[in-house]
Amino acid sequence: MDIMTNTTLKHPFENVLQRCIERGASDVHLSLDCPVCYRVSGEMRPDDNSPLIDAGFLQDTVDFLLSPRQLDIFSDTLSIDTGFTAHGGHRFRINLYHERGNIAIAARWLDGTFHSLETLRLPSQIARLAELKDGLVLVTGATGSGKSTTLASLINEINLQRRCHILTIEDPIEFVYSNHQAVVHQREVGRDVPSFAQAIRAAMREDPDVILLGEMRDTETMEAALTAAETGHLVFSTLHTNDAVGVIDRLVGSFPGNEQSGVRQQLSSVLRAVVTQILVKVEGGGRVPVNEILIVNGGVSNLIRNHKPEQIRSMMETGRMYGNQTLEYALALRIKEKLISKEQAMGLTHRPTALEQVLRAMQQDRTLEGSF
Repeated sequence: MDIMTNTTLKHPFENVLQRCIERGASDVHLSLDCPVCYRVSGEMRPDDNSPLIDAGFLQDTVDFLLSPRQLDIFSDTLSIDTGFTAHGGHRFRINLYHERGNIAIAARWLDGTFHSLETLRLPSQIARLAELKDGLVLVTGATGSGKSTTLASLINEINLQRRCHILTIEDPIEFVYSNHQAVVHQREVGRDVPSFAQAIRAAMREDPDVILLGEMRDTETMEAALTAAETGHLVFSTLHTNDAVGVIDRLVGSFPGNEQSGVRQQLSSVLRAVVTQILVKVEGGGRVPVNEILIVNGGVSNLIRNHKPEQIRSMMETGRMYGNQTLEYALALRIKEKLISKEQAMGLTHRPTALEQVLRAMQQDRTLEGSF
């Protein structure tokens, strides 16, 4: 059946989304004079049964997805994020934008299923982050690296285990939580509050114990997040970086030069952990996360305060008993588990010599991975 003309759903775009779910795709892309394209297991695959998309379909989809206020924003800024709940309750995060003067649409399926950290094959030390009472935890990585899924699993673990108030601030809301042990309130930027920064400042009057901040997009939001963590809240957020140590300089460098020293001092006192994540294809199908983990203790705090990033990496390499894990060590574990090849791993690291050293050490000491 033509995915554009199935009449069982309200709008033809919903047929596109339904096909995404049926294919197990993570993303859908629509652009002028192209077939619908789906991302499956990390690879873009055009739908051979899809007609070429015309301008009328794209404009009609924009009108279907956006409210009058959002249409005005899209007209002014030429791009906008929104959320959409499709047939069967499936949630999608949708970005509408322009390319070469034409409308284009990218939709991410938010499968909405809460998976345990074990099911996601995440390192055991990540689970301990759900036990923190205050401070800032950053989950970093490229778009599509599974940051949101990892954070949702952590927040859900807190929801299941702790009598507290969880406040999420998202654009758009990705995972919908039901109250378990915790009371959960979810605010969507653009619908419930004008901006991330305003939402997190307002949160100080909303009595949260745990705050999930979908993304730290600007210095105003970063400043508010640091203040929230400093005043006794546990704050989880994301940044688009691929290096656990580099995220510190990325965050501090977002502030004006005359403020950076103070921000570094503040960050050294509130940062609890940085988890960097990439998704790697598994031999035989599927993908598996590979995580670099920085657990912040007194020594790391001092290095952050004194701006010594190269020594932080050295502490990660020697501090596995604290839960630290370099990317190279994480890759070596996946090789040892026979989930990825050495060739894949070498293509993912900028430090191939360090990876070779870890692999040799694992061969010499079969108990190394038990030293956390």
